[in-house]
Amino acid sequence: MKTKPLRVGKVTIGGKRPAFILGPCVIESEKFVWRMAKKIAKICRAEDVNFIFKASYDKANRTSLRSFRGLSAREGCEILSTIGRELKIPVTTDVHLPVEADIAGEKIDMLQIPAFLCRQTDLLRAAAETGRAINVKKGQFLAPWDVRNIADKLIAFGNPKFCFTERGTTFGYNNLVADMRSLYWIREAGYRVVFDATHSVQRPGGLGDSTSGDSVLAPALARAAMSVGCDGIFMEVHENPGRALSDGPNQIPLRDLPKHLRMLKAIHAAVS
Repeated sequence: MKTKPLRVGKVTIGGKRPAFILGPCVIESEKFVWRMAKKIAKICRAEDVNFIFKASYDKANRTSLRSFRGLSAREGCEILSTIGRELKIPVTTDVHLPVEADIAGEKIDMLQIPAFLCRQTDLLRAAAETGRAINVKKGQFLAPWDVRNIADKLIAFGNPKFCFTERGTTFGYNNLVADMRSLYWIREAGYRVVFDATHSVQRPGGLGDSTSGDSVLAPALARAAMSVGCDGIFMEVHENPGRALSDGPNQIPLRDLPKHLRMLKAIHAAVS
């Protein structure tokens, strides 16, 4: 089934060029997120890549109560909105509650629905009613064909501007497995699909009170996803993953981003 491209600022998800969603896991500080946005934007200009800048204002589902969370929705969205406006790039962030969707909808180009909340009808309705583009992370507990029910909700709520992101399926204890067939099936169902290379290599709760991961595998999975066929790649990147306040074990070092972008663009060109 043929899908219509989804426009988010200068980025087209489902167009002739691969889309990229890039940024750190969380806004560790205003200074930090500005630095990351500027560095990623500079790299993407050099590599001729259009991207959506991603950073969460709040990580509401951290493993431990002691883990770093982030900022309030209003403060975080204001920072991201200013970054987007001044750097002329679209921005995205997670929303966890209907009231947060209302706040983010005022300033954020694309609202992201976390995987654990992907079937929350009230949250989907609130996000849809903002009129913004929506990226729904497919829950680790869903089969690829189950996204149809989510799509039906968003369309019923009057918003067809959405895509899905595959981020692995729960498999055993503290582990996820990315099934590349999922990308094919979701596209065949008529939906735009992005592959999340970094969350797919998470080991949820793998360190007991925090999540571990295998970041070295993220580029390999991204290459595989691009060769199978997807509309874009989601990758969290950090200037120093070892010191990241959230999801450090599965984030890509910023210094490696240029070579990964070049490889992924080449694969997309070869299979298109």
